[in-house]
Amino acid sequence: MGLTVHALPDQLSHFDLLGFIPLDPEENIMIAHVAIPVSNYSKSKEFYNTTLKPLGYKNNMEYGEAAGFNDGKNTDFWISKSDTVTKTHLAFEAKSQKEVEAFYSAALKAGGKDNGGPGYRPEYWPGYYAAFVYDPDGHNIEAVWYDYSADK
Repeated sequence: MGLTVHALPDQLSHFDLLGFIPLDPEENIMIAHVAIPVSNYSKSKEFYNTTLKPLGYKNNMEYGEAAGFNDGKNTDFWISKSDTVTKTHLAFEAKSQKEVEAFYSAALKAGGKDNGGPGYRPEYWPGYYAAFVYDPDGHNIEAVWYDYSADK
């Protein structure tokens, strides 16, 4: 699980031009960790504790107003208090359709705002099953499951 950069075959030329993927389209690039800025540390920490739990994440590290979340393998997601927040998009890979749905439900219960309920996004790829929410700062947070059986 964790944070993985994936490129679909029809995206190779676009991403390859930007230097985001290696020449081997079967290879995944693993990101060791990523951090996003938050304006209200306590509120965001509570939001992510609840929202990421269905994906297997738990808050396991804290330094001042920075919190790290571990997926059972690596503390690869961090939030940190910042006076300036530039909104971003971040996707977490789910293991199943049920995990995507549980993520979405947990995020809404934690105060997230809907940005696209669970469902297939064939405009991205036939097996792209995802849900999108805005966190308390307006970051677009996604859970995605790659249903390879739908790409036949």
